[in-house]
Amino acid sequence: MKIEVLGTGCAKCKTLYENVKKAVAESGKDAEVVKVEEIPKIMAYGVMSTPALVIDGKVAFSGKVASVAEIMGVL
Repeated sequence: MKIEVLGTGCAKCKTLYENVKKAVAESGKDAEVVKVEEIPKIMAYGVMSTPALVIDGKVAFSGKVASVAEIMGVL
């Protein structure tokens, strides 16, 4: 599973990245978690507001910091 956190490095983006790491650890799933900070790559997903969370190429959340529980719900 590939999980991407889209954002330019703002505080909300960093919080979402930490929440994703916690959710993956708690779920026990095997996942690669990466940050995507390049604007063209973010725009390629059609995301207009960050932070955003992409799981296996599909946007799961956009424009909000998803909680650990919300992230676990979509894993």
